[in-house]
Amino acid sequence: MNTQHGTGHGMRIEMVGGPTAILETGGVRLITDPTFDPPQEYSLGAGRVLAKTAPSALGPDEVGPVDAVLLSHDQHVDNLDLSGRAYLERVPLVLTTAIATERLGGACRTVELWEHVDLPRPDGRTLRVTRVPALHGPEGTEHLVGEVAGFVLSGVDVPTVYVSGDNASLDRVRAVAERFGKFDVAVLFAGAARTALIDGVLTLTGAQAVEATRILDATHVVPVHFHMWRHFSEGAPELAKAFADAGLRDRLTLLSPGESTLVAGTSAG
Repeated sequence: MNTQHGTGHGMRIEMVGGPTAILETGGVRLITDPTFDPPQEYSLGAGRVLAKTAPSALGPDEVGPVDAVLLSHDQHVDNLDLSGRAYLERVPLVLTTAIATERLGGACRTVELWEHVDLPRPDGRTLRVTRVPALHGPEGTEHLVGEVAGFVLSGVDVPTVYVSGDNASLDRVRAVAERFGKFDVAVLFAGAARTALIDGVLTLTGAQAVEATRILDATHVVPVHFHMWRHFSEGAPELAKAFADAGLRDRLTLLSPGESTLVAGTSAG
C-alpha cells in the first residue's frame, strides 16, 4: 500500500489546484479532494453556475500512486469534479463521510466524527488519520451545504497536521485544538467562498485563517482552495495581507498550482 515516499520528520505539500494537494509524510502519500477538470462552467440548476477559471497543475495520470484520498465531501463539484470521481475508482482507499460513502461506494470508508484510521508506514509504525468537525458555512446552514469532514494527521516522528476541509467555523477549529493541542502544520481551505443561497462565507476568510492559526498555535500554515474558482471572494493577496497585519507572515506559505514546499515537524505523536 505504501508508496515509499520519505520526508524525514516533516511533510511535503504539493499544490495541484483548488482543494487538491498531495501530502507526503512518514512514507505515506495522501491527496485531498481530487479535482482535475479543465476550466469550465457547471450548471447547478435554477440559473446557478459554478465556474472553474484555471487548470489544475496535474492530471489524474500525473499524480502517481497514493495511499489514500482525504475526501472532505462529495456534494460540491469544486471539491470532487467529474475527473475526480473517475479518479476515485483507481485509488485503494477514500476516507470520507457516511453520506459520501453511501453515494460513491467503491473504495470509500466512512470515518465517523472523532474516529480514526491508522495507515501503515514503511517503518512499521502508523499514520493516524482522525476525522474532525467542519461546518461549510454559518451556523444553521447544514441542511443547505451538507456534511463535511476535516482531518488530523498524527503519529510518531511525523508532524501533527490539521486539514480543515471546507470549514467556516472557528468554533470547530477550537474543538480540534482542545483535543490535539499545538499543531505543526495547518492546511486551511480558505478563499472566503460565497454563494447567493447563503448569507455569509462558506470557507475561511483571511482574518479567520489568522485566528485559526492562533487557535491551533500552528507553526506552518499552507492554504488551499483559495484560487481557480469564481465563487472565491478572497485570494492570495488578501491572505498575505491578513497574516502580515497580524505579524504572522513567517508562518504562511502560499503555493501556486504546481509548487511544493517541505515543512519540518516536531511532534512525536
